[in-house]
Amino acid sequence: MAMTPAHTLNLCGVLSESKRIVNAHSRHFLALSLLFLLPLSCSIVIFPTACLPQTRPDVVFSAGDYTLKSPRTLIFPIVYTFVVYLLSICALATITHSTYHGFYGRPVKFLPAIKSIIFSFFPLVSTAIAAKFFIFLISLSFLMFVVVIIKLAQNLGFVIDYNSSYFFWFCAFLGVALSLIMVYFQVNWGLASVVAVTESKWGFEPLWRSSYLVNGMRSVSLSLILVFGVQIGFWVWMASNSLLDFGTIDEWRSWDFVSQTIITSGFLSILTFLLLHYTAANTVLYMYCKALHGELAIEIAEEFAREYVSLPFDDAKVPHVVTVVSA
Repeated sequence: MAMTPAHTLNLCGVLSESKRIVNAHSRHFLALSLLFLLPLSCSIVIFPTACLPQTRPDVVFSAGDYTLKSPRTLIFPIVYTFVVYLLSICALATITHSTYHGFYGRPVKFLPAIKSIIFSFFPLVSTAIAAKFFIFLISLSFLMFVVVIIKLAQNLGFVIDYNSSYFFWFCAFLGVALSLIMVYFQVNWGLASVVAVTESKWGFEPLWRSSYLVNGMRSVSLSLILVFGVQIGFWVWMASNSLLDFGTIDEWRSWDFVSQTIITSGFLSILTFLLLHYTAANTVLYMYCKALHGELAIEIAEEFAREYVSLPFDDAKVPHVVTVVSA
């Protein structure tokens, strides 16, 4: 009799399993979300919104006597970038570490999750730098290719009208082509951060490892990026618009201010929820990709071997088994 898989290796299986892990350790993931993801959500929304041009250039956000002026120095963007990257690294390290251990049925504790930041910080930073460097080379090569094409056309005697609709559509086509290339690499490198945390690899190695693991599951990886990317982008836009409405409120004691605060807080909570589940789902996708390549069975066997000597057997530590059935 064939064993029925607990979850199939598709998008629904990834989302279902990540939801199971998060719900099983809801207080733990709530603490991590409040510590890292909620400040990250606020940073993503507040600073870009504050930099948008307003009808009153000297005032971006005002409530009563409190006024936030547009940052005009370079220090604010630098600090903002540093804070966002630091919160992102901490969130990736802790949530990935927790989801990884929760998948195996191991104890998920707060202090070990926080300690994982120390061991994952350099791998995550070096991997991000390697990815940015590779993307820069690709973009530069693409730009040089376009310049060569234009110069070649001019040398052949063609007159290029930069204001014509043909040149506009040519640039639009190149933009779409470059975007598709970026999406392709994003799909292939989607598991790089998980590899950096769970396998302590760094630099370009997590990128190559992610490309190998995602082979055969690229459609799931793309679907995961689209599902969460669209939702996160939508709620960032909603939260930004809600934040801009504060500028029209003159009295902070008014009901408009209270209701707007509640609405904005709700948008930020939804954004935090989506970031949490996207990180957890990406970790589960990593586990499913390992199952597809036959690596998960070996690790589960080793897990059982370690737990076999611990009596009585604890059902809470039984790892989640993923069965791959060939068509």
